[in-house]
This record gives sequence, structure tokens and C-alpha cells, in this order.
Amino acid sequence: MKIVILGCGRVGATIATTMAREGHSITIIDRNADSFRRLGNDFVGETVVGNGLSGDTLKRAGVEQADAFVAVTNGDNRNIMSVQLAKVRFKVPKVVARIYDPIRAYAYSELGIDTVCTTCVSSGVMHDKIIGREYGSVDEYCRFGMDETPEVTND
Repeated sequence: MKIVILGCGRVGATIATTMAREGHSITIIDRNADSFRRLGNDFVGETVVGNGLSGDTLKRAGVEQADAFVAVTNGDNRNIMSVQLAKVRFKVPKVVARIYDPIRAYAYSELGIDTVCTTCVSSGVMHDKIIGREYGSVDEYCRFGMDETPEVTND
């Protein structure tokens, strides 16, 4: 698979190095060239310095030929905007955004955008660990704490 990853923090670097070792073609984008040091010397993928919300940057990363696009920056807005751009403009078949805010994750998943809410997943895993329950599925954890449609507040 050809996979483009936006964000070379700890999560992005881990995804990139793991998937590259599995034989996937990986390109990772970050605004800060120093972030690529997390990839290690044995990383065989491509790196692109740039803004992941820029069509030109995404094109340089090969998004037009990508089978998947993953956004794991530290900004929910940047992640969701970039996956929408990849999905709608560049027709990438599989897009996934990491989202911290459970309310946003819920709203975007209702719009058909795959999200992984690390807040919900971490909370669910810790809950199960504390009570001694067997671990659930990722899908269960992505909805952890969302038994009802959340109310959006202006706080």
C-alpha cells in the first residue's frame, strides 16, 4: 500500500516505521524537519517538509496515488481538515484522523470520516484494566463514554 502520513510525532513516526518495515510505501509529512529524527536511520520511506493543509505539499507527498492517508498531528482541526482534503479533493480511498476531543470525533464519524479518538480509547482501556475486564474492540473504545449523543457546549 502507498500511505501518506501527516505528523511525525511519536504516533506518526511509530506508524511510519512499522508500516515501512511491513513493506508498505510510506511518505510522512511534517512542518518541522527535525521531527524526522524520530524515524531512525533505517527508515526507508520518504519525508516531506511542509504544511499538510497545502494541496502542493500533499501532491509532493504523492497523495494522488495514495491508498491511505493518516493525520496524526497534535491539532484536531488540522487533522480533520487534511483528511477531508485527501478524501474529497484527492479521492484517497481510506482516510483516518486522530482526534483528541470525543465530541468532535463523534461528530466527524457521524459524517462518515474515520476517526480514532485517543482520549476515548485510552479511557476505555484503562477502565477495563482497572475493573479486570477483558479488553474490548477498538470500535468499542472509540465510542467509550459516548452512550448518548453528546451535547455541544460553548465552554
